[in-house]
Amino acid sequence: MEERLLILGIETSCDETAAAVVEDGRYIRSNIIASQTKFHEPYGGVVPEIASRKHIEMINQVVDSAINEAG
Repeated sequence: MEERLLILGIETSCDETAAAVVEDGRYIRSNIIASQTKFHEPYGGVVPEIASRKHIEMINQVVDSAINEAG
């Protein structure tokens, strides 16, 4: 059986939390993005304190979803 290399990538921007699984550096097995846009809209821009808390709330769910979707 041939061995596969699976890479889990985790990224956060100012208002998005994301995770993806890539196989052998070529095939995207999953790509999950959680956006915070609706939480920041009332303030007219990104609020760092809200963004930080939302990253903490979402990271486990986003990573779990990426791993599960990748199979």
